[in-house]
Amino acid sequence: MTKKIEGKFLTLFADLSKKEDGRPLKLFIMSTLRNKVQLIGNVGQDPTITDLDKGKRVARFTMATNEHYKNSEGERVTNTEWHTIIAWGKLADIIEGFVTKGKEVAIEGKLTSRSYEDKEGAKKYVTEVVASEILLLGGGDNNTTE
Repeated sequence: MTKKIEGKFLTLFADLSKKEDGRPLKLFIMSTLRNKVQLIGNVGQDPTITDLDKGKRVARFTMATNEHYKNSEGERVTNTEWHTIIAWGKLADIIEGFVTKGKEVAIEGKLTSRSYEDKEGAKKYVTEVVASEILLLGGGDNNTTE
């Protein structure tokens, strides 16, 4: 017999066939948060917008996120991570109109990885965030979500 337990972020399936120690024999976890990324940071460069075949558009920009901590000497250290953000369709239009270098934004999306060959023929690997939502932070009347 399998029992399903649903929560806000996880769905749990337990095979209630018992082992000798009384625990469920099998436990399956299905997450509703699979491949979900949320970032808040600053835009590192003005977005590039590319018009593709059949009216498709893609926006691409970099975004910096900062993590602060104190090292063993008690000094404040900032670690900056850079992320490449990709957005398609209407979200690319919003980015074109409102996102500029230095602006603070919140991004939600998923991680994607791909490979390509550079000019010398070496295989390169890239991980990017494909945005599904953007929130422009910092006030003003240009706060937008998609």
